[in-house]
Amino acid sequence: MQTTLTNLENYWELVVDVWRTGVLGHNVGDILVAIAIFGAFYVLRGLFTRFVIRVADRWVERTETKIDDYIRDAIKSPLRFLFLALGFFFATEYLDFEDTTGQIAEHLNRSLIIVAIFWAIYNCIGPVSRGLRLLERVLTPEILDWLIAGGKTAVVLVAGATILQTWGIQVAPIIAGLGLFGVAVALGAQDLFKNLIGGMSILIERRFGLGDWIKVDGVVEGFVEKIGFRSTLVRQFDRAPVYVPNQKLSDNSVVNYSAMTARRISWKIGVEYRTTHDQLRRIVADIENYLTSTEDFVQPPLAPLFVKVDSFNDSSIDIMVYCFTKSTVWGEWLAVKEALAFRIKQIVEGAGAGFAFPSQSLYVETLPLPADEVAPLLKA
Repeated sequence: MQTTLTNLENYWELVVDVWRTGVLGHNVGDILVAIAIFGAFYVLRGLFTRFVIRVADRWVERTETKIDDYIRDAIKSPLRFLFLALGFFFATEYLDFEDTTGQIAEHLNRSLIIVAIFWAIYNCIGPVSRGLRLLERVLTPEILDWLIAGGKTAVVLVAGATILQTWGIQVAPIIAGLGLFGVAVALGAQDLFKNLIGGMSILIERRFGLGDWIKVDGVVEGFVEKIGFRSTLVRQFDRAPVYVPNQKLSDNSVVNYSAMTARRISWKIGVEYRTTHDQLRRIVADIENYLTSTEDFVQPPLAPLFVKVDSFNDSSIDIMVYCFTKSTVWGEWLAVKEALAFRIKQIVEGAGAGFAFPSQSLYVETLPLPADEVAPLLKA
């Protein structure tokens, strides 16, 4: 019995020693209190964020600009993270680390603050840039997207360099090493830089923009969905995506159908040779009257408009119809062209004429058989 009590006393002393020794010179009680402090901040971060955002909402409502609205939305997540960083700071301050552990705790606190600050800046770059109407007037949306991407990359690099400096790691030697490495990579990445320069020339020259319908002979035809640093995403009419290197789009001729101010209709209407002079004049006059009296077509001198008897073909008298529609949208252009086709058919039939089709006439000068024998063959 005495031995059992002695063992229990020894075990209790061991428990008390473990409790007092704890971790890194702090007893388990202090560690639990520090965890409780951090947990309290974790629980209260939602209330704190809502309180700060509510105050920001009152301030935002007094202004007419939208930039402050974007900033408010951008800092929500970093603000919640900063409150957690504050909880970590109070927890480590309570434990009061010393020597190396204290320095590590200080570096961690600094790093968390840096992350929160640069996270907020990173989130603000896009919304603030799009909120500046002046930039949208001076720059194209594509160039603005490139600047936003470049700004975000710069923020990440500066944040990383700042954190490294906080931990006592010199950034200059790393940059120098990367420079030498970059020279070696550049020798094998010439195409990458060519495509990058090609993308910049596309944006500077404003050859096309997002949503434009473009065609590059032998390369691609479709709608532009994204202009990246290396390639441009073009969606073909069959909805298949095509990633085209920017160099091909900058070096080759690009037809931008979306930049058309008007869309052309060029037809040859063939009528029969038996059409009379008066019928031809009536058909030409009625078609021209339809084109000049309909609002769907661009009128001279803004665009040429011709309805003329053009040529005498093998099987038809050709009337040229040359005009431009106001709408350049493919679907609307097709509808206007269809209405014109219906009207031309109505005009030709109304004039008592007909449309010609390829035909041949066979003239027989002599018959090898008597007429009374040929007649039954012709009837057959």
